[in-house]
Parts: sequence; structure tokens; C-alpha cells
Amino acid sequence: MKVKKIPLRTCVVTNEKLPKRELLRIVKTKEGEISVDLTGKKNGRGAYIKRDIETLEKARKTKVLERHLEISIPDTVYDSIKDVIINNK
Repeated sequence: MKVKKIPLRTCVVTNEKLPKRELLRIVKTKEGEISVDLTGKKNGRGAYIKRDIETLEKARKTKVLERHLEISIPDTVYDSIKDVIINNK
């Protein structure tokens, strides 16, 4: 029997390689909108972060998401990401 391969992605904050299901994808669309991609299939530039409040706060302080997505991210987007992390645990 063939073993199914588990897709791994790297968290941009902690640089850990984790299964895709344990990460949250943040997407910047062509229009410049930032959103949380729960399906993992939205078009645009994506960055993965660990589904953890501490990791999100570290991303906010170091502005690592802003560097990866090449756009400034307002605090309201960070708050919406925090809501998604809390509600999907």
C-alpha cells in the first residue's frame, strides 16, 4: 500500500517546516487586499504562519509578513487573523 505524502510548508515567522494543515495562509491579491485563505487555493502571493497567537504577535512586531507580502498591513488585518486563529482551534 502506498503512503500518502503530507505537504509541508515553512512558517515565515519561525522557519519551521510543518504540515500544511497546521499553518494559516495569508494572501495578497493583485488588487492589494490582504486576507486569510482557509482553503489554501486563493489566487495571489501567499505566506504561511503557524496557527498560534504568539507567532502572530511576533509577526506583527518584526513585520515579517509585510516583507514577504511586500505591502504594509494594518492592525485590523492582524486582528482578523487573530480571530480566525481563536475560532478555528
